[in-house]
Amino acid sequence: MVLVLRLLGRRLLSLIPLVLGIVLFVFAVMQFSPTDPAIAVLSDAPIPPDQVEQFRHAHGLDAPFVVRYVSFLGLLIHGQLGKSLATGQPVTDLITTALPLTLQLTFLGLVIALIVAGVLGVTSAIFRDRWPDQAIRVVTLLGVAAPSFWVALLLVQWLAIDHPVFPASRYVNPADSISGWVLTMTLPSLSLAFPIAAQLTRIIRTSMVEELDRDYVRTARGGGLPPIVVVGRNVLRNALINPLNVIGLRVGYLMGGAVVIEQMFNLPGMGQIMIEGVKNGEPAIVQGAVLTIALGFVAINLVVDVLSMLANPRLRSHTA
Repeated sequence: MVLVLRLLGRRLLSLIPLVLGIVLFVFAVMQFSPTDPAIAVLSDAPIPPDQVEQFRHAHGLDAPFVVRYVSFLGLLIHGQLGKSLATGQPVTDLITTALPLTLQLTFLGLVIALIVAGVLGVTSAIFRDRWPDQAIRVVTLLGVAAPSFWVALLLVQWLAIDHPVFPASRYVNPADSISGWVLTMTLPSLSLAFPIAAQLTRIIRTSMVEELDRDYVRTARGGGLPPIVVVGRNVLRNALINPLNVIGLRVGYLMGGAVVIEQMFNLPGMGQIMIEGVKNGEPAIVQGAVLTIALGFVAINLVVDVLSMLANPRLRSHTA
């Protein structure tokens, strides 16, 4: 356990410059955007220059870059992300409202992807070079090449228009109706999960095949242990270490893909407030949403790193 805590401490220290770099990058991109927030917020019609300058000065938009960046860091230290230029509403309130839906979609997509990838990957490895393996490899190849938005279009056409089984443009809060929530989240979750499931299936298959070829597996089989015991007790546990390392990166893809999928299914999540922020020239909203997703990606990868350390047999032997 001491070794785990030591490795975790080192990982946390290494994240400090990464987080600061993310904050600087997101802030710089938004500050150097060609869109003038003052003009975008005030009106689309011609505005007197003095009124624009007053607005910029009142909101600190005319301050030097370094001053604005330091001010933004000060807000972050106090758990704030600024306010909307148009309404004055805190960005944290907007994110608090939108983030749960994005997390729901990401979680459902991940669960579906893991279940499908686990079943198909193990099946493909057990029936290596036979027809189930060949069929699964063809399907996963198509899945890897299919972007989530294209899958979403196909699902909407098949299951919402041609055969109206699921709704495609509304959201039901789970507090209001669990069944309605499941129906409205099914197509977005499947759209998000399909490409990730295909990628993870190929990774799990490769890892399983490598593990099945090891000497201890042949020894266990030669000793008369049933194949289901060998695979379930030893092979599967050891083979999932490499896929576990990949899941962190794929979760980041899920969060980014959720932003696009939310727009396609008209879901009021982080994607909606980001698009609205871009359209209305609200840099605080956009950088707050992007920064939240980026930091969530960092946090998820940290959790995956810890789980990978705990699942590593060599580390378990050191901490035993």
